[in-house]
This record gives sequence, structure tokens and C-alpha cells, in this order.
Amino acid sequence: MSAMGELLAVCRVHQLLPDAGSVGITAIDKRPVEGRVKAGAYGLYADVQADRAHHGGLDQAVYAYAAEDVTFWEPELGREIPPGLFGENLRTRGLDVSGALIGERWRIGTVVLEVTQPRTPCATFARRLGSPPRWVRRFTEANRTGAYLRVVEAGELGAGDAVEIVSRPAHGVSAADWFGTWSAGAPAFAAAARLAGALRESAEAGEVRLSEDMDVRVTKALSR
Repeated sequence: MSAMGELLAVCRVHQLLPDAGSVGITAIDKRPVEGRVKAGAYGLYADVQADRAHHGGLDQAVYAYAAEDVTFWEPELGREIPPGLFGENLRTRGLDVSGALIGERWRIGTVVLEVTQPRTPCATFARRLGSPPRWVRRFTEANRTGAYLRVVEAGELGAGDAVEIVSRPAHGVSAADWFGTWSAGAPAFAAAARLAGALRESAEAGEVRLSEDMDVRVTKALSR
């Protein structure tokens, strides 16, 4: 495929910070690093996740966020949003990250990544930004989620690399599509079931691998 973007920054944890959540610390303080960075099954080399029950693992190894979505949030928040402030590992330009399809694959440097699911905002995210009013709801309603990815092929990547979409499944369900219907609740039951059916058919055909969390959500949506 010919769709191309650019990797603007690679970010990993700068320091662990105290947090009011159940774990007591957070690794959301991500900041850009220079040079080539190794990426393996559990994410970027030397990056960590403090709350392993809700972050990290094979299906949330890497989190990407687009500069185009940042330009929406900067006037909303009245501040600059440097790479890593949203807790992202990859800041991109030229790709609709929130609109990436579940199961879509990207090549960056020598790394191949696969989109697994949208980001669900949490209270730690809000605290990271200084607790803007109604932040979790605002982020949810804007549906500019970014995307979690798993590492299909380990390798190295770095700022300035091209981001190439190398494959895209036929089901047409994006991270934003799924998050939008799931977060909307009762009014979106029919839409959620329709999207879930498309994802299940794609998974059964071997076109996409559902993450554990997505599989649970798909099952629930189909049982409504």
C-alpha cells in the first residue's frame, strides 16, 4: 500500500510519578528520546507501564497519537502538547491514527506494528494534564483516541522514519468507530453489534487478530 506518514518523535518513560490511583505511581511521563530505539513484543526498550492490569502487555505494547489530533487539543487546553504529554510512545504526522483500522499494519523503520484497539481515557490521564474540567468526558466525546499497537516484527525505529501502512483488513472498523459506538452506550447498541459482527467475521477469516480486551467487547456487543 502507498499510504505514508512520518514518525515525529519516539517517547518512553522519563520518570515514575506519584499518582492517586490504586497503584500509587504512574509511568505516563513519556518524553522524546534521540536515536534509534529497539521495539520488542512488550514495547519500546527501556519503557515501562506502572499499572500492568490496565496498560501494557502484548496488545498495548505501543501507543501512537497523531499531530493532527494534537492541533485540535492545543486550543482546547490552551497550551502546547509536546510529544509524550498524552503518554504516547509515537507521535506521528500524515496518518489518521484514530481512524486506523483494527488490524491495520504499519512499518516504521524495521518494526512492523498492528493496530489493536483505541485508548480509553482514565483519571490518571486527566491528572497528568492538571485535571482540566470534564477531561475524560471531553476526550471521549471528541473521539480522537489514538491507537494501541502490538509489535508483529521486532526491530528499531526513530524520529524521521516513514510510517507506511503495509496492510489493511477489509472490515472497515476503525479505532474511532469502535470507541465511538462503545462509549455511546444504549443508543449505539445496534451500531456496536454491526461493527462487532464485522470484526468477528474478519477474525474468523484470519484477516485480523482481536486483542483480548477487544474480543471481550466484541462478544458482549454481539450478545446484546
